[in-house]
Amino acid sequence: MLRDAAQVNSRGERLKKALSEHSSLLGILLGSFLVFMSIGPYVNWDAEVEYQAAIGVVKWGLPYITSGNLVNQPPLGYYIDALFFKTLGLSYSTGVGVITFFGLGSILLLYEIGRVFYDKRTGLLAAAVFGLTPWQAIMSRIFLIDAQCLFFSLSYLLIGILAIRRGSRYLLFASGTLFGLATLTKAFSAFMLVPLASFYVFDKQNKLRSLWKSIAVFAVPALLLNLLWYEVVSRRGILSLLVHDDFNTLIPAEIVPSNFFLIYFFSRFLGIFFLLACFLSVFLSLSQRKLFASFLVPDLVCYLTIFLIAGLDMFLVLGINLWVPYINVPKYTYPILPLFCLLSASLIGKCSSLPAWKNFTGSRRVLTYAVASAGLFLLFASMAINMDSLSWMIGSAGSDYLLVIVEGKVGYPFELFSMNENAHSWLLLGLAFVSIAVSLFWCNIDKIDSFSDNLRRSRPFNALMRH
Repeated sequence: MLRDAAQVNSRGERLKKALSEHSSLLGILLGSFLVFMSIGPYVNWDAEVEYQAAIGVVKWGLPYITSGNLVNQPPLGYYIDALFFKTLGLSYSTGVGVITFFGLGSILLLYEIGRVFYDKRTGLLAAAVFGLTPWQAIMSRIFLIDAQCLFFSLSYLLIGILAIRRGSRYLLFASGTLFGLATLTKAFSAFMLVPLASFYVFDKQNKLRSLWKSIAVFAVPALLLNLLWYEVVSRRGILSLLVHDDFNTLIPAEIVPSNFFLIYFFSRFLGIFFLLACFLSVFLSLSQRKLFASFLVPDLVCYLTIFLIAGLDMFLVLGINLWVPYINVPKYTYPILPLFCLLSASLIGKCSSLPAWKNFTGSRRVLTYAVASAGLFLLFASMAINMDSLSWMIGSAGSDYLLVIVEGKVGYPFELFSMNENAHSWLLLGLAFVSIAVSLFWCNIDKIDSFSDNLRRSRPFNALMRH
């Protein structure tokens, strides 16, 4: 009896310690969940097609849109949805609920990637920024397989990074298996190969020295999983991976995309402050490589991935004149949203470290404090603007129909599925803000104290206060 009581007490202490260590993360996940539940669910033509494909799995065992008409998408997302349909009942709201939890899972994975890339604090802030971004909130509240694709993509990226750091073939095999599952969800999952390959090249702690063996261990499980579906089950052939309806429709002659359509889209959907925070983050890493040596590799990985994926979408639109990559920018560039969040979140570590850098003296020190303060302002102002955008989305002006503008009058539509879903939206959004704000304050209280102390001790600050 005494031993049982001791074991119970030991488990209770471990649980209490775990909750204490991860209280900020739990607060951010709770806040993100409340944000998601305050909007939507949304529906559009793509969502209706994918919903019918999931129903096809329930009815016929294969993702048919109609009898005998197989959806032109990889199948895994529809089988996952069908599993929940059989358990919880077949309804659109149930399907969106599944997508919502995959969206939350992506936030958790981004925290882990940020923790491995940078540190725990940056991971927490990246998760908070990600959860408050209207882009992520919308994509987590509509029946599209993009949220599931992002979840599996971040999963294989995280496990792959750990495999490279630890030199583990077993983890690399697990990463390849997750990559196979990701490609069986959506072809966009291949985009996360860019940060994984970049990390393999740039990371100085890389312990996987044999390149070709590493590629084989990673690629074989992914190839086998795809062969199983395309050659054995669906019998469509593995080359059907390279064929998609998105590449069949050209941009109408009366519409001429500008060369800056992506900049226009990002500035509207992410916000100028958010983009400036990302730019300043990269600028500080490159200009102060000695001070921010630990930030340089992950920053370069994020920047290179954003550049290449955005460049691919621009090529498909401006080079090949394709319509779907133009109007569906929110889906085609969705995989780079977590990397934007990592870049902006890393700014807090850089800005809080700048005032302690001893090599800056005189007028350069004044400039250092100005840059640090500006960086923190940009970061938190972008989060405040995101909250304001979310409040607009649940207001009367934007509640029933949302058109995410790419540029001009071209945009990707989202229509509210049910007007009765948002009865307590304002309360949920308010609680979400409190939960995330308290969590961020708690995990950054030491940095806030350190920044304030350095500011009070600085000569420029004292001279300014005397005047």
